[in-house]
Amino acid sequence: MKNLFQASRVLLLDMASTLLFLGVYLATDNLFLAVGLGMALGLAQIAWHLFHREPVEALQWLSVVIILASGTATFFTSDPLFIMLKPTIIYVVVGVVMLKRGWMNRYLPPIAQATVPDLGIRFGYIWAGLMFFSAVLNIVLALALEPASWAAVKSAWAIGSKIALFLIQYAVMKSTGIRRARAAMAAAA
Repeated sequence: MKNLFQASRVLLLDMASTLLFLGVYLATDNLFLAVGLGMALGLAQIAWHLFHREPVEALQWLSVVIILASGTATFFTSDPLFIMLKPTIIYVVVGVVMLKRGWMNRYLPPIAQATVPDLGIRFGYIWAGLMFFSAVLNIVLALALEPASWAAVKSAWAIGSKIALFLIQYAVMKSTGIRRARAAMAAAA
């Protein structure tokens, strides 16, 4: 259960800028305030890591660069479409990274690495598929919806789909790991 809470915390931190953007935009209907605060939070998260001498992952750097570029484009053009399309770029880049065989295994606890590394590989590809599907869905939503509706639907999908896949993965890997561990103990006895 500790691993579940740790992964959930990381997921919420990754979604913090989007959640702040959504909350501020829905509360104030002020696109520039929402974009500005989202950009500030992205920079603050990087600064926090640097201040605490923690490593900043490549995808975190990429995310903040994309946030700053799309936010700046939104400020100069007054067109929210730039901010709305930003997640598509991130989803595609993350999806490509997730196509690397076995990328997920390093995030698995030792017991899962020992009993279900094959499922880690399979779920790694499933996660990549989710990222590519989310990229296409975001383009459709950004072109079809006004910013407030886009932010609500996109945020609900981003959070809901990741939590659902995470819980499915957790349940499948845990049950399969237990079954395999019991079978190994029975075979050794």
